[in-house]
Amino acid sequence: MHIVVIGAGALGAYFGSRFEEAGANVTFLVREKRAEQIHAHGIHVNSTQGDYTIRNPKVITNTAEVKTVDLVFLSVKGYHLQGTLESLNHLTKKGAHVLPVLNGIEHIRTLQEQLGKEHVVGGLCSIFATLNDKGHVAHSSDFHDLIFGPLEPTQTNICNQLKALTDQANISANYSDDILVDLWKKYMFINAFSGITTAVNLPIGPVTDHPETFHIAEMILQEMKQLANKYNVALTESHVESTKKILLNLNRDGTSSMHQDRRKKQTLEVDHLHGGAVRLAKAVELELPFTEAVLGLIKPFENA
Repeated sequence: MHIVVIGAGALGAYFGSRFEEAGANVTFLVREKRAEQIHAHGIHVNSTQGDYTIRNPKVITNTAEVKTVDLVFLSVKGYHLQGTLESLNHLTKKGAHVLPVLNGIEHIRTLQEQLGKEHVVGGLCSIFATLNDKGHVAHSSDFHDLIFGPLEPTQTNICNQLKALTDQANISANYSDDILVDLWKKYMFINAFSGITTAVNLPIGPVTDHPETFHIAEMILQEMKQLANKYNVALTESHVESTKKILLNLNRDGTSSMHQDRRKKQTLEVDHLHGGAVRLAKAVELELPFTEAVLGLIKPFENA
């Protein structure tokens, strides 16, 4: 199976390495600066679940170097999505399906409109990982989850191929029969978690210490359930409660990647996540007051 990874940050480099470890033919499509870093230092995973090094990683900067491809593993930030569309168009014309693991939902429709519904598979992942100064992966969580599934009936074959690969890989993978529900569950969680921690500029512990503050996260969960229901996705009160328990049981010092980006004064995904939810809500005449408030509080830091 030939997989092209677009977005060889911590997430893309981690899962790309695990695919390669399991026997896949993996190519990393990266920008010039990242290509230079990989050529200088290689790709190494330092993980709670076992280390791995790709001895001679295949690195390219142009899709012209790809002859055939089965799957594109798309792991960029939401604000970089538009910059990948030209490459994705070239790769789908060479036979690729695209597995985006971005946070959020809005990107699914964007990719389907640009590439065709038949090419876009549903997917998401959960992992805590960063890159060190040499561009190597530091995986610090006990989990490294990948969930994927077909959004169209024609995608069953590629999903079966991916399942055969991930069954052999050192990751926790799940072939979902209802990937839309899983995508919206993740979207519900990430909007509450990233929204509240970034808005108050604190990890989750102090948030859960104050019922008035945690109430905002709870209301975002409710709003995301309502939004999913408007789009005929069956999120339920049970999903809300289970997500609330996850938030309450996180490590007190744990925080979201968006909050980390705010601390580092890096670009934030707030428009892709919370802005996307507001746009989707307006399209179906739904009000999301808590989500809109958090969006307004975070927006000044978006391009800090």
